Amino acid sequence: MSRKLINDPEHLIAELIEGMLSAHPDRLTTQGTTGRAIVARHGPRPGKVGIVVGGGSGHEPAFAGYVGKGLADAAPLGNIFASPSPPQILDAGFAADGGAGVLFLFGNYTGDVMNFSMAEEAMVKQGVTARSFVTTDDIASAPPDHAHERRGIAGNFFVFKVAGAAADLGAPLHAVEAAARRANAATRTMGVALSACSMPQTGKANFDIPEGEMEIGMGIHGEPGIARIPAETADAVTDRLLGPIIEELGLVAGDTVAVLVNGLGSTTLLELYLLHRRVAAVLADRQVGIHHSWVGEYCTSLEMGGASVSLMKLDDDLQRWLDHPCDTPALQVGATSAPVATPAPAATRPVARTAPSSNPAVPRAELATSGPVTPAVFRHMMAASAQAIFDARDRLCELDGAIGDGDHGITMEIGWKAAVAALDDAAPDATIAQLSDTIAAAFLDAVGASAGPLYATGFRTAGAAVSDRLNLDSAALVAWLRGIGDGIAARGGAAIGDKTMLDAWLPAIDAATAALARGGDVAACLAAAAEGAAAGAGDTTGMQSRRGRSKKLGARSVGHQDPGAASSAIILAAWSGAVRDL
Repeated sequence: MSRKLINDPEHLIAELIEGMLSAHPDRLTTQGTTGRAIVARHGPRPGKVGIVVGGGSGHEPAFAGYVGKGLADAAPLGNIFASPSPPQILDAGFAADGGAGVLFLFGNYTGDVMNFSMAEEAMVKQGVTARSFVTTDDIASAPPDHAHERRGIAGNFFVFKVAGAAADLGAPLHAVEAAARRANAATRTMGVALSACSMPQTGKANFDIPEGEMEIGMGIHGEPGIARIPAETADAVTDRLLGPIIEELGLVAGDTVAVLVNGLGSTTLLELYLLHRRVAAVLADRQVGIHHSWVGEYCTSLEMGGASVSLMKLDDDLQRWLDHPCDTPALQVGATSAPVATPAPAATRPVARTAPSSNPAVPRAELATSGPVTPAVFRHMMAASAQAIFDARDRLCELDGAIGDGDHGITMEIGWKAAVAALDDAAPDATIAQLSDTIAAAFLDAVGASAGPLYATGFRTAGAAVSDRLNLDSAALVAWLRGIGDGIAARGGAAIGDKTMLDAWLPAIDAATAALARGGDVAACLAAAAEGAAAGAGDTTGMQSRRGRSKKLGARSVGHQDPGAASSAIILAAWSGAVRDL
């Protein structure tokens, strides 16, 4: 068990924000109803493109540390290693809006892409021009011919800086986005991990690196890299990281670069300067000039041991944008002139629902009442699945640590806690369709990550499938289950065999459908669904991942059960048990 200087893990992000605001009251404030949008006091202004950077917490100083004059105008903070939710992103987007459009910048991770895309769509519906750009600097996560699939890691530092400068200089939205694209195309990163981090909620290491070994190409959430090899010296590690970067950027004599040597959380400055020493020597031998270097912690992974090296190949514009003054908690460049007065907070805007409600338009008296699954039974089923997830939290985190970032159990716990609280507050006479909407909203607002949009869309689609019913019979129950699968598939774009939660949901739905065709009652259909989900989840162990963060692992993902499929099987087993025990 690791030791951390924290209080209650459930209040961790709120206390992080409180600490940042108390440390930087002259630079930062918050806006919006979620309490998760960090906003620059001297950033947003009329006529300027708004810059919003974001992602999960645990990477400090990224992302909120780059909020300030001349760089980012706002940053929504997600849970540890999890994307912020659409409402949190909307708070940041509206705060950054100066009437010239808003550009969202974030790493290329499934959860971030889903949540920021939903927020972008909602802003556009409310008349704000919004665009999204993903950073893809991590060489280790995909080959050059699939560079668009790469992760965004520490190199996003350069992309954020360039985009923020272009916006501060008055460039229009299309030009700011083009500047971000140029910076991203000119930036490459490689990293090495020496030891694991641990989630604050569990205190357990997300993964294991045996003594005397290291992981090359590990992601900033603890995702395994491209190879595990014997530990090497600082110079040898630097050469191993720098070689692919130099090759991909095509660096030749006379070129100029910016350098970032980034610590992942527990690596000392002494070690980082040793890495930079070697970077400088290698570049000097190639007659490549260094315009400026940054050495320290700029994009971390909690307390993970290790480092990354990023280079950005400069042209005149990129160098000018890099040198443009900014004043943020984590980065100060040049001299910035403070505004005469603190800008007034932006007017509060109504946050649009990111998905339509499935609340039935059918009068209650006309709803079908056949079937044993009443709204009360439905609530009992949801409570059972919540408790089952709570009990399995640590095991799900262990499964996720093998091929992902180790937070799946925590993410699902957060979602189901929010769902239980929302159901407790729901009207006593709420229908199953309305309760499904309630669960969807709770997941979307509380979770972020990929599970938030996926389960939100799944439950909302399921509710719509039974909006003409008060109670569910076996046919309606199977239709409700099918709605969950359809919603998850539509939102995530995955298919059977991709090693995702659908590899449990789709076999479960098929099994329930077959049981229904045999004349099975509700209990029989749910029992079949639970068996199908368990078998499907088990089958993911032998699959190679084709979706999400674990896709980057290739063949290294084989031999590990998908945590999303495992949690899906747990949920379905709990529903089956809840109905069986009535």
